[in-house]
Amino acid sequence: MFRVKAVAELLDVSRSTVYRAIEAGELDVLKVGAGRGAIRIPGTAVNVYLNTCAERGYADFVEGDQSPEAADDETAEVA
Repeated sequence: MFRVKAVAELLDVSRSTVYRAIEAGELDVLKVGAGRGAIRIPGTAVNVYLNTCAERGYADFVEGDQSPEAADDETAEVA
């Protein structure tokens, strides 16, 4: 089980990116506790999410015509 912060660090993305994946239904979570509670992300959900990302990457960069260099956030220019 992972906290959002741990998943963000594991994937080298922001916590906002993880929350967007959760809100989009791309990353499953468990709600623990009553009321507001806390969310935890099972390791299996992280694996499913990574497989989905890998399939999208293959479709975009191998089968498609997108450039991986242009999509890499480390090489993207900041306006």
